Amino acid sequence: MAFNHLPAGAHDAFRPLSRTPVTHSVPMANTHGPGRPTADADSRPTPGTVLDRLSRGPFRSARITHTEHLPPREGRHAVWPDRIRTDVVAAIQSAGIAHPWEHQAAAAERALDGESVVVATGTASGKSLAYLAPVLSALADGAQAPNGRGATALYLAPTKALAADQRRAVRDLAAPLGNAVRPAVYDGDTPVEEREWVRQYANYVLTNPDMLHRGILPAHPRWSSFLRALRYVVIDECHTYRGVFGSHVAQVLRRLRRLCARYGSDPVFLLASATASDPAAAASRLTGLPVTEITDDASPRGEVVFALWEPPLLTELRGERGAPVRRTATAETADLLTDLVVQGVRTVAFVRSRRGAELISVITQERLAEVDRSLPRRVAAYRGGYLPEERRALERALHSGELLGLAATTALELGVDVSGLDAVLITGYPGTRASLWQQAGRAGRSGQGALAVLIARDDPLDTYLVHHPEALFRQPVEATVLDPDNPYVLAPHLCAAAEELPLTEADLELFGPATEELLPQLEAAKLLRRRAAGWHWTRRERASDLTDIRGGGGRPVQIVEASTGRLLGTVDESAAHTAVHEGAVHLHQGRTYLVRHLDLEGSAALVEAADPPFSTTARDTTSISILETETEIPWGSARLCFGSVEVTNQVVSYLRRKLITGEVLGEAKLDLPPRTLRTRAVWWTVTEDQLDEARINPEILGGALHAAEHASIGMLPLFATCDRWDIGGVSVPLHPDTLLPTVFVYDGHPGGAGFAERAFHTAGAWLTATRDAIAACECEAGCPSCIQSPKCGNGNDPLHKRGAIRLLTRLLSESPQTPSPAP
Repeated sequence: MAFNHLPAGAHDAFRPLSRTPVTHSVPMANTHGPGRPTADADSRPTPGTVLDRLSRGPFRSARITHTEHLPPREGRHAVWPDRIRTDVVAAIQSAGIAHPWEHQAAAAERALDGESVVVATGTASGKSLAYLAPVLSALADGAQAPNGRGATALYLAPTKALAADQRRAVRDLAAPLGNAVRPAVYDGDTPVEEREWVRQYANYVLTNPDMLHRGILPAHPRWSSFLRALRYVVIDECHTYRGVFGSHVAQVLRRLRRLCARYGSDPVFLLASATASDPAAAASRLTGLPVTEITDDASPRGEVVFALWEPPLLTELRGERGAPVRRTATAETADLLTDLVVQGVRTVAFVRSRRGAELISVITQERLAEVDRSLPRRVAAYRGGYLPEERRALERALHSGELLGLAATTALELGVDVSGLDAVLITGYPGTRASLWQQAGRAGRSGQGALAVLIARDDPLDTYLVHHPEALFRQPVEATVLDPDNPYVLAPHLCAAAEELPLTEADLELFGPATEELLPQLEAAKLLRRRAAGWHWTRRERASDLTDIRGGGGRPVQIVEASTGRLLGTVDESAAHTAVHEGAVHLHQGRTYLVRHLDLEGSAALVEAADPPFSTTARDTTSISILETETEIPWGSARLCFGSVEVTNQVVSYLRRKLITGEVLGEAKLDLPPRTLRTRAVWWTVTEDQLDEARINPEILGGALHAAEHASIGMLPLFATCDRWDIGGVSVPLHPDTLLPTVFVYDGHPGGAGFAERAFHTAGAWLTATRDAIAACECEAGCPSCIQSPKCGNGNDPLHKRGAIRLLTRLLSESPQTPSPAP
């Protein structure tokens, strides 16, 4: 029997404890109008004071496992390069910025020299101004051009919210320049009647990679005047372009460069990133160009207090297989957000799942109503899947200060200007240290002190981190992992490029070494046809529709209210089987719905309003076969391997769980088709002799392997730029391809995303941390903090904690020095 751990879909159960909201003698911040604080920064309580109030009481004092104090830092000024136009410098000064920081001036100098550059400095360090100064100067110069259009610039953001926010910032900054700078957003929300104006007249177009892929590049003849004059391409928050998404964006950028060359332009790429490991190499891999890095952060910083918070064990409850249950991070965050809003502390609570954001918002509103009936309206949820008008209204309310508290998914993690925030709650480790610091940096952006609290989930990695703070505060951020040569990524972009302009021999180097091998396969599939001029697209449909660059694949599934036909939102096709199967509970803006029918062919889920006292969790079965072993090394008599695999998964049922306790109320069968995934995996085997030496008998072998698999998946995000939802695993006491007990960990994306390869190269450290995390957990037989998984398709059965520790210890006793990761 194989035990599986699928990368998708399931959400944490919400098990709140009833409590009376904590009230404080601290008055709310003075406000003027709808929630806009007027108290200056000096009158605000310090981050340490706010944290002290949060931790008062016998039930909270022990929840803080570590507090990190980051002292304030003085800034270092410079002067703008003299090639920046004087009216642009004057506009910057009129915005209250007398002098640039040293890293801003250095980045502008490189850009003016025609070098592509990445600015990788801390949150709120002024990265936007570093690229805006040379861009605005070029646009203002172009306004004097005889052809009337002059230079243009393209801005790419990973989210619509960030692009809209940047347009506001550019419009305000460039106001003194008059009509010389004409910024405009061009994305899926742009009204059709505005799009022609943007193409013809805007000289600073703000969009996202999705729109570039589907809307701009396929229509390049209509964008010819813009592309011909393209001087700069700005790629904001470039550290988010990792894994499959980053690999797709890398190929989209190569298509852009190819079309620019066709129209006679050679734009400079300006990239902004959170602090990252080797940002120049990551930016070069993303763009395909040499990139210079600017990493010395010269901006000032206020005091930051960063607390690690572990929710308590609930002694009166037991979870699956009788395991101890820890209070959910979701419930704990709702408590803390309630108390912060009561104090008048402007706060964003980041949460991983859409469901979690909705739940935190709803519970916080309920508890605030018990304190002051005017407070619930000042808290809301923000997540993907909302309709455009809903997102824009929330962004305006947060920007204006009308909202005091927001429960948000990572859609607000990026550089949206939410100046004035005092605190950030991070509901569970976000998967990478880069994201952790990015989220924490949302507070204190006006220079005031800030509080950040990481609330641990009942999860091996979270538990490990709150008890090993050095892994967060004494380690550099991760390298960005992406693989533009992934054939599942590259192939559809070659088709899209051929539709835009026939591919020629000269294009092979641009798209990478795998191109030459793929082109005959695309010919054989009758997608491309070779003629004298090159390779041509053969179909009537658009080639850009062959792939979803977010990595999900397929059409998004629309969630429709059956009684009215109203569109509530969407869910990725890849998550539909687990998220909107028949009988699933779906939350939208605080309202609960039950899914009555999932139409896979029509890509629609029909729902109706309901108020069930339970949540739902999908269950599945998974099998895996080895297609090719690319590399392997011996671990004594065992083997560590990396290669290509095929994973077959089928969602077979779902559980209904009581909201308060997480108790399983029942299981319902589902009839959904299996799904097949070809991807990359790392796997390790053990021999019978090793099992004997580890005292692993056949009765506990399956549980030991299964427990080691769960914990290793939970720990991998510490070593690869991923989270546990990006990866999956299978453990088999006797696998037919290896004829040995085998544990697989695989990338949850077609063709792989680089995570399993990173696991192979760091296997010794990765599995050592896995063993240590299991051994350090205080439970007796296993719990969600060590070996249980929230998305286990087998109901966390069987698991054997002590067997997993002995098995990993024996395996690691013979582990060699594994090869270093490829650059």
